[in-house]
Amino acid sequence: MPTKSKITKDMIINAAFEVARNEGAENINARSVSKMLNCSTQPVMYHFATIEELKKAAYEKTGEFHTEFLLNISESVENPMLQIGLNYIRFAVEEPHLFRFLFQSGFAKEHSMPEMINSADLTPVLSVMQEAVKLNSKQTKDVFITLAMFVHGYASIIANNSFEFDEELAAAHLKQVYKGAIISVREEDGI
Repeated sequence: MPTKSKITKDMIINAAFEVARNEGAENINARSVSKMLNCSTQPVMYHFATIEELKKAAYEKTGEFHTEFLLNISESVENPMLQIGLNYIRFAVEEPHLFRFLFQSGFAKEHSMPEMINSADLTPVLSVMQEAVKLNSKQTKDVFITLAMFVHGYASIIANNSFEFDEELAAAHLKQVYKGAIISVREEDGI
């Protein structure tokens, strides 16, 4: 008698991530995940007492995927922060379901700009930025907030199918916002 393959918690999270990626997070349920795994719903419900718990786990995986996507920049790139900003917008273009899951689903742990900017999840991005702009931590966060508002708005419009992505135009706008934010922070601090 052949042995049954064991469906692990990680396999279920990965399947839920794929459902969110391909169909949208609103379609994560025991049936859609078990269908992806070619199994019954029993393993899904064994590992996750509620679908809400499963969605939270898939959300965490999506956040990790997003961070990797943002930080996928060449070491030879002249301005890593501009590249990260463009990657953020590209994420909305290439992964609209995941973008909406991360930023428009209500699953975020942070509920304010100060919470987001001080989140441990943002540390890798802020570290790259601080190195690139040669500013202190507070100044870097101030520049980041300006950039975040711009790229998030741009990406949201694209992810919701209201805007076509023109990378050259987005890069030009992002460069203006970036330069303006740095100039503003330096002027405020008398640098």
